[in-house]
Amino acid sequence: MDTKLKSFLSFVQKQQTSLGFGLVALLTAGSEQIFSAVVFRCPCSTWNFTYGIVFMLVPALVLLVLGYILSNKTWKLFTGLCRRKRKLLRFKYACTVAMVFLQVTSTALVAPVSWIAVALLNGNYFECALTGINSTFYKEHVCAGKAPKCQEELYRFPCGKSSVPDSSDVLAVIRAESQVLGWLVIACVAVLALLLTCVARCSSPVSFLQLKFWKEYAQKEGSLLESYSAQHATALAERNLNSFFQQTTPNPVVTPENTAWEKISSLYKFNSKRQYYSILHQYVETCHETPHRPSIKSDTGDIVNPAALNFVDDGMEIL
Repeated sequence: MDTKLKSFLSFVQKQQTSLGFGLVALLTAGSEQIFSAVVFRCPCSTWNFTYGIVFMLVPALVLLVLGYILSNKTWKLFTGLCRRKRKLLRFKYACTVAMVFLQVTSTALVAPVSWIAVALLNGNYFECALTGINSTFYKEHVCAGKAPKCQEELYRFPCGKSSVPDSSDVLAVIRAESQVLGWLVIACVAVLALLLTCVARCSSPVSFLQLKFWKEYAQKEGSLLESYSAQHATALAERNLNSFFQQTTPNPVVTPENTAWEKISSLYKFNSKRQYYSILHQYVETCHETPHRPSIKSDTGDIVNPAALNFVDDGMEIL
């Protein structure tokens, strides 16, 4: 991956965890404006409805899929999941998987909802779609008091090809409806986000300052893990290549076992009795314990993390 793109994705990751999702929403809004001005051209035919709806919803679907792809939590959840079929049959484990997937979905919805909201405020897609809708009721609604040919030539209005003199008034009504819907979407999302944040903070198991420290730790651990992995992989690759080309016995390079990788790749679960800041922190603290003391496997913690700690496994997957 290009270094600049990788740095940009890392920056977006940091913004997601520290400043919410404002940057993602702004980038999506800017992309929608460019897309609407450069690519979108209403066909002014029987394709109006399909064309407008596709331009409004399909990019939102693509952004939703990208939200899943770029989330570390998605891959922590699904990597190796098919090998744990017996666990999936257990109700408790299945509920955990479902709840984590819902958390990932709530994060991934930021960009698609932003796209739809901005598209409604812009009005181009909605205007094109509604002028081609096959609904007598809606046509009578927007053409009330207009020329008799208004309903027949409604699909031509976005291109200005109609002979109906009141076409601009009809388009103004449709655009107004689109913008009202757009503001309603924004208002509902803002209120819902505030309520969810208040509930999450109200049920937080740690104080405000410790929560800030926890977020900072999660960011530092993620960036250092990537750096350490790159350094260790480079050292191991150089050792192997030197041994191959020089035909010498390789120097020992210690790497974690498969079980260790598996343990630190699982999803973090908060436990008020034994508080750790990440699954890696938990592994380091417990991997050398005696068999009679709790291990990382038995120290399972809550089924689902408190909402205020959802950031622990979040982040962008730098592909």
